[in-house]
Amino acid sequence: MRSRSANWFECTVRYERQMEDGMTKKVPELYVVDALSFGEAEEAITREMTAYVSGEFEVKNINPAAYHEVFFSENAADDRWYKAKVSFITIDEKTEKEKRSTVTYLVQASTFNGALKNIDEVMKSTLIDYVIANISETKIMDVYEHRTWLKQDKASEEPEYEQ
Repeated sequence: MRSRSANWFECTVRYERQMEDGMTKKVPELYVVDALSFGEAEEAITREMTAYVSGEFEVKNINPAAYHEVFFSENAADDRWYKAKVSFITIDEKTEKEKRSTVTYLVQASTFNGALKNIDEVMKSTLIDYVIANISETKIMDVYEHRTWLKQDKASEEPEYEQ
């Protein structure tokens, strides 16, 4: 299980898909991209979708996502995305009362129980008590991370960043 914090944007893309009966139909699908701005999110989803979609497509909507982190699974069977709300429990030192702060995560898994297991796997390394308040399956098709590779420029020995 790998986790990643970033600025996440939910992008709705509409394109023509061939249905099982051979007809084509325009369908909207939801994707999540890592970007710094709305413009960069549109550029990223356009670049990613161009590789998979033949014909026209349009970016219909872009919204900032409230995911604190995204948990990526290495298991190829984990093909669904779940939104999880986790409440962290702390004790206020002055009042000695329990205090909860809620964080939203996006978790890759194949089933609800798999999402629960994946959350517990990531959270077991934390020292703070937590409660999983809610897990729900999303309509997200895929999550695309910002791709920046480090390339060593041999002439200057200075690191150079490329996209």
